Formats: sequence, C-alpha cells, structure tokens
Amino acid sequence: MAFARSDRRTPPAAEPVALKLLVAGGFGVGKTTLVGAVSEIRPLRTEEALSELGRPVDDTEGVESKRTTTVAMDFGRITLNENLVLYLFGTPGQDRFWFLWDELAQGALGAVVLADTRRLEDCFAAVDYFERRGIPFTVAVNCFDGARVHDPENVRDALDLDEGVPVVLCDARDRDSAKTVLIAVVEHAAKVAEDRRQPAAT
Repeated sequence: MAFARSDRRTPPAAEPVALKLLVAGGFGVGKTTLVGAVSEIRPLRTEEALSELGRPVDDTEGVESKRTTTVAMDFGRITLNENLVLYLFGTPGQDRFWFLWDELAQGALGAVVLADTRRLEDCFAAVDYFERRGIPFTVAVNCFDGARVHDPENVRDALDLDEGVPVVLCDARDRDSAKTVLIAVVEHAAKVAEDRRQPAAT
C-alpha cells in the first residue's frame, strides 16, 4: 500500500523575544544582588575591592560593611516564559562611572531604579536620567533588614514621581521578589509603548 507524501511540515518554533533591562540606583543599594538572585546563568560581575584610594570619592555612609563595588556592569539573564527572555544590565552606582550609562542604556526597553529609603537621595540621579531620556522605569524599594518599611505612595511623593511610575517593595535577595519587580517593569514599559502609539487627542 502506497502512502501519499505529505508536504506539511511542522513550523519551526518561534524564537523568544529578547528584551534589555537596566538595573540602576545608588551605591550599595543591591543592584548586583538583584541581578544575581534572578539570573539563570552565572552572572557576569565586574566587582573590585574598595580601596583606601577610593574612600575620598566613594561615599560609604550607611553601607560601611560594603567591601566591593561594581566598576563596569553586572549582567544576567532570566527567561520569564517560553516567549520572553530578559537580559539584565546592572549599572555602576558611583558618580565616577556614570559615563558608562549612555552605552548601557542603548536599546533598553526599561529600567529598575533600586532605592534604599535610608539613603533615598542616592537614587535621584537614576530617576532623573531615565526621565530625561524617556526610558520607562519602575522604582523598587529594597527592604533591608532593620530598616523602616515605608508606604510606596510616600516614596512616590518623596521622589516626586509621575502617577504612572510603579513603586514596589522588594527584597533583592529573593528570586521571586526580584522577578516580580522585573515583571512590573516589562508591563509598565509595554503600557508606555502602547500610550505612545495612540494618536494625540485633538
């Protein structure tokens, strides 16, 4: 018995969409920790030991126990689902490395601004950077052990954020908590993109 040859072929599986996100914030706020907590690959880290030479320029007030600092970037990857992969780039927190931010921000869908309410002023520069460049961002308040937990709306007021900018609480050490932050960024960036596509009201 002869069988007719079928021309039907199984279509190749679609490649997942790859998106780039930045993780920014002040010195010692937990950027490296967050990237490491969620990355499914061994994260790339460019940390160096803090030295006596850096003490005059690296403000360690409030993070006196910190022994290392990111000097270029952190890099990690997380697959949210079969259709979506996030590439995470953690920015250096000190002023002297801000010249790297423009390179890291190229092609970024959105950003996380990590905040420590004990040193909230340290994230002002990151908020200003993303606002000026029109990059959607979410503020994630890293709840350090022993620190007072503030209402997200109070943090929004203190940072003078637009109403549409999400503010969430997180524990940068916890994978599920950090993953929730990343999902919030993706959803916010998608909403911003949709709003920008809408024709302006006449």
